[in-house]
Amino acid sequence: MKKIQIINGPNLNLLGKREPTVYGNTSFEAYLDKLRGLYPHCEIFYYQSNIEGELINKIHEVGFDFDGIVLNAGAYTHTSVALHDAIKAIETPVVEVHISNVHTREAFRHVSLISAACKGVILGFGMNSYRLALEAFQ
Repeated sequence: MKKIQIINGPNLNLLGKREPTVYGNTSFEAYLDKLRGLYPHCEIFYYQSNIEGELINKIHEVGFDFDGIVLNAGAYTHTSVALHDAIKAIETPVVEVHISNVHTREAFRHVSLISAACKGVILGFGMNSYRLALEAFQ
């Protein structure tokens, strides 16, 4: 059974409440139940933090034992060299995801400091971005 870690960054604990026109009206926990149903052959773990260092700690914790990491670093995508370095330091492949198409939003969201360290990037498909990322590990 494959072990996949989903990691969500800042403000993603508010999915379902935060800007529903951008992020939808479903909580991540509700969507996670659907993902687990779609991928019964995977053990899917979930972690969310608003704190950059905690995200790095989780990447380090699972980065040598898991089959994949799905990472939505939120706003840290555009600011964190430390997350980039954490991804480069581990063996587990990471797929960067975003719910919205960041290239249709504010200019500061157009640059990702973590993309170059990731296996790939999926964005703009709403919550389905996570499902598509899981497909990368099948």
